Amino acid sequence: MAEHRSLLARIARLRAGLVEALARRRVTLGFVFGAAVLGLAEPTAMSLAAGLSIAACGEAIRVWAAGHLSKSREVTCSGPYRWCAHPLYVGSSVMGVGLAVASANLVVAALIATYLTVTLTAAIRTEEAFLRRTFGAGYERYKRGDEPRADRSDATNGPDRPFSLAQARVNREYRAVIGFGAAVLLLILKATYNGMF
Repeated sequence: MAEHRSLLARIARLRAGLVEALARRRVTLGFVFGAAVLGLAEPTAMSLAAGLSIAACGEAIRVWAAGHLSKSREVTCSGPYRWCAHPLYVGSSVMGVGLAVASANLVVAALIATYLTVTLTAAIRTEEAFLRRTFGAGYERYKRGDEPRADRSDATNGPDRPFSLAQARVNREYRAVIGFGAAVLLLILKATYNGMF
């Protein structure tokens, strides 16, 4: 019985290590998947127009979320965090759907879905564990949907805090905007190379 518990504990540690590694390396993996996506993409003028419109909405969600987020310092409940615990990841998912549509290839759609499912699940688990460790009761109240009160000192901001472009810059959302712009440019170049324009 002790050996069985030891084996289960070892498996749990390995799983936690894998989840953490995936969460930390999701940007690097994104470049690898991005190269595969670009190689397999078959964009057309129509798929680009539809897909890039969807992806732009995803980036807008990310910018909105980043303008309300004070990473690692508080439990954010303003802006999109009022309704969703992970709006940055929702925005990334919408961007992924848009890029899949723009690419006009089912294999690309499957690659994007796999990448987002694996890496964002790992990131969410790692992030929620950090928030529970760091903010304890404040994070649990947020997850339950309880409104923050001014008399609490659990680093939970109020739902009425305005959007801040400066905060989005502090959170380096400009990197996602640049990445989105690069993806758009590469897909347009590929469509041009393939004679779609």
